[in-house]
Parts: sequence; structure tokens; C-alpha cells
Amino acid sequence: MKVSGKRSKQPTEIRQGGLVEAALLLAAQRSPADITTGDLAQAVGITQGAVFRHFASKQAIWLAALNWVTDTLMTRLQAASDEAQLAAPSPLAALQAVFRAHVDFVVAHPGVPRVIFQELQHAHDSALKACVRSLMQQYRDLLTGLLLRAQDQRLLAPGTDLQAAAVLFIGSVQGLVMQALISGQVSAMADQAPGVFTLYLRGLTAKETS
Repeated sequence: MKVSGKRSKQPTEIRQGGLVEAALLLAAQRSPADITTGDLAQAVGITQGAVFRHFASKQAIWLAALNWVTDTLMTRLQAASDEAQLAAPSPLAALQAVFRAHVDFVVAHPGVPRVIFQELQHAHDSALKACVRSLMQQYRDLLTGLLLRAQDQRLLAPGTDLQAAAVLFIGSVQGLVMQALISGQVSAMADQAPGVFTLYLRGLTAKETS
């Protein structure tokens, strides 16, 4: 995982990026709730006290991690969509590219869904939940735009509920993620994804029979 940007970063930003990276890497191996600031300090080679010179709290580290996830994932999904439409100007091809890009992201960063699912288990609202909601809204907006184009081009079955289609798209990826986390074989998602997307696409394009 690379968290650096194009401009030269200051030492504090570099250390913050290292702590975020360590948090997500450790989350791939154990429950995020069990990861301590001591674990993070050891992972990046600093003292536990030094962690709090860069982040006010452990929650602040997780919030920074989710902000990185939001920025990175949405950038990759948009890039996948744009690249697919340049190669073949079809919103359905773009949907497939977005699906695969999301799966590839999770395979590369298996700690991410653990952090998200851990936070969503809590009944109370939080800045972390707000960050997840923002990510989901941006994701739905991207999908809805592609689905609207597909509808305009009459590629979808008449009467297709676009909001439901966006929810099902995300739910299909999340289903793959949940099964991968349960089995411990996250890389298997990449093999299963094409078949799952094919079934999803059939549902979008199938014509109703009397």
C-alpha cells in the first residue's frame, strides 16, 4: 500500500502515512478492535508516546485510514470506469471494470473491509461511520451515473430500478468480501468475481417474460 502523494511530504505526514499503512496491514491479520497504539508503534519503529505526536487518538488513526481508503478507492474506480469507456464506449463495460477494480482493491488491502465492518457493528454514530457513509454515497453516485447512461442507451431491461441496481452492485461485492473473510481466502475473490458480475448483468438486461 502506498499512501504518499505527488508533492514532497513533511516528516509528520510521512509518519502519519506509515501509521495508517501499518493499521491497515495489521487489520488484515486481526480484529481492528484488538490493535493497540503499542502495536502500531512497534510496526513503524517508534515509541508509543511518539504515536500521539502524530495522531490525537487511535480513533484519529482509523479515521485517517478510512479517508485514505475513500480517496484511493474512488480514484481507482473512476479511473477504471474512464479507461473502460475509452476502450469500448459502453457503460456496461465500465460497470464491469468498476466491479473488478473494487475486488482487486480488496484483494490488495484485505484489512479495509475488516475496519469498515468493525465500525458498522457499533450502534452509536461516529466520525468513522460518517466517513463510511460518504464513501458509499460517492460510490452510489458513480454507479448511478453509469446506470443512467446504460438506461439512456436502452441497454437495461425496461423498468429497471436504478437505485436498487446500484445497491445490488455494491452488495454483490460485499457478499464476495464476506465469504472471502470467512474462508480466509481473499485472493479467491478475483476468480469468483467474473461469474458473479455475469449474473448481476443478466438481471439488469433480462427481458420480462409473460
